[in-house]
Amino acid sequence: MATVKEQLIKNLIPEDKVSQSKISIVGTGAVGMACAISILMKGLADELALIDVAEDKLKGETMDLQHGSLFFHTSKIISGKDCNVSENSKLVIITAGARQQEGESRLALVQRNVNIMKSMIPTIVRRSPECKILVVSNPDSARFRYLIGEKLGVHPTSCHGWIIGEHGDSSVPLWSGVNVAGVPLKTLNPQLGTDSDKDQWKNIHKQVVESAYEIIKRKGYTSWAIGLSVTDLAESILKNLRRVHPVSTIIKGLYGIKEEIFLSVPCILGRNGVSDIVKIKLNTEEEDLFKKSATTIWNVQKDLVF
Repeated sequence: MATVKEQLIKNLIPEDKVSQSKISIVGTGAVGMACAISILMKGLADELALIDVAEDKLKGETMDLQHGSLFFHTSKIISGKDCNVSENSKLVIITAGARQQEGESRLALVQRNVNIMKSMIPTIVRRSPECKILVVSNPDSARFRYLIGEKLGVHPTSCHGWIIGEHGDSSVPLWSGVNVAGVPLKTLNPQLGTDSDKDQWKNIHKQVVESAYEIIKRKGYTSWAIGLSVTDLAESILKNLRRVHPVSTIIKGLYGIKEEIFLSVPCILGRNGVSDIVKIKLNTEEEDLFKKSATTIWNVQKDLVF
């Protein structure tokens, strides 16, 4: 006797099982799952793969998302404990990494993360030789634009400004380029972002730097803004939008920097990943701060063992 499926459905052609827009996410912690739900709600992938060594949590997160399939348009969600499951990905998002332990030096932390990357990347590249790899950091420029908008009473999409350099204390706010509708705020207040500014715009950058610490103190981690930011980057890559985003890329040769280091600068993103860097005209103070940020990164990187 024929099964219900056989009575209901007559197959005409074999199913094409090769994904056309597969995204894999390595790490199913708070950040990885924020990326996953944001990508699913945006409908960017026809297949989503989740990867984590913590098998029970991985299975639970996968099932939880699968049971929500009615509400998004990704037809397949799979998971596995190693990177083999990422095969045929167009984009691999890496959120996995070591957290800083009490008393641990920055160099030791970075070295541990280098070792983690060395264990993953070869398999990812072997399984998906044409994929783009996105290593997740933090959305400083998004925070910057949000806080500018809050001060002005304007939506962040209409507030334009950039944070470049390192993520953290040595990041550089480009006050000279902050504008709304093409109006540079520096032309309205030449002291903008300086210690002499009566409106204390400089505090916005301080909030950008400190906000992650505050969120971690209050809820234990940051996740949602990162997931939304990653999804925005993923959309530009998968749809070849060639939008400008602040992402970390190699900056050797820019602004007199001679070392092979990666810092956040405005880049054009498309199907080839970072295809171009926008050469922002920095004033003397901004260029000096950017070089200091580069030195901060180099002082950690130069002692790493690859």
